[in-house]
Amino acid sequence: MERQKCTVVKVGGAVVEDEQQLQRLLRDFAAIEGRKVLVHGGGRKATNMAARLGVETTMVGGRRITDGPMLEVVTMVYGGLVNKNLVARLQANGVNAIGLTGADTNVMRSHKRPPKDGVDFGFVGDVDNTNGQTLKTLIEMGITPVMAPLTHDGQGNMLNTNADTIASETAKALAPYYEVTLIFSFEKKGVLANPNDDDSVIASISHDDFARYKADGTISGGMIPKVENALAAVDAGVEKVIRTLASAIDGQHGTVIK
Repeated sequence: MERQKCTVVKVGGAVVEDEQQLQRLLRDFAAIEGRKVLVHGGGRKATNMAARLGVETTMVGGRRITDGPMLEVVTMVYGGLVNKNLVARLQANGVNAIGLTGADTNVMRSHKRPPKDGVDFGFVGDVDNTNGQTLKTLIEMGITPVMAPLTHDGQGNMLNTNADTIASETAKALAPYYEVTLIFSFEKKGVLANPNDDDSVIASISHDDFARYKADGTISGGMIPKVENALAAVDAGVEKVIRTLASAIDGQHGTVIK
């Protein structure tokens, strides 16, 4: 029996902030046939809200330090402001959606990341388990989950969790039940062979391709962990991972990692 398809789309905070891009993305997401899940970021909104509330934002290596006051901000912004606005906008686009943090229905549990190399990231979660059965139950009821980048530790604490990780863990948890395509929408057309040429999109990347591209420097810097995470998702049963523009989530463009 052929397995049903399910598409997991991750949208970054930059798109959430841009009304024109967001409108198009939600319209395109609504047009995706079959089962689907939306995962969102919202870091820029959190930084702006923190400034308005007098909470200082501290970043180390591009990652947010989440102390007690910042945890309150990201919980409000990610789990409330961004998540519920996306749910409302999806309803307006004919998608019956429900907003979830990891704490809701215990769908994603994490542990607090321990300090490393002298850096304590605070209330940041590294995912331990994801309840794919719960997500499947919602999806089979015709409900589209909208996942916020927040998890919990089972001890009553919310934890700030990387949105790319939420997307990967969601896709992996659904892989036993569906043929899952994971789409990361970002500001480029795909993984580029030449960072200075926006049209130099690498059409597909396998494990062997990645080893070669990494060795010759074609893929370097921050793109290395992104491709590694995509390949790890494929190894865990996800059919394919696509990195593409927010305006191209139909799955017909971008870099296919499989």
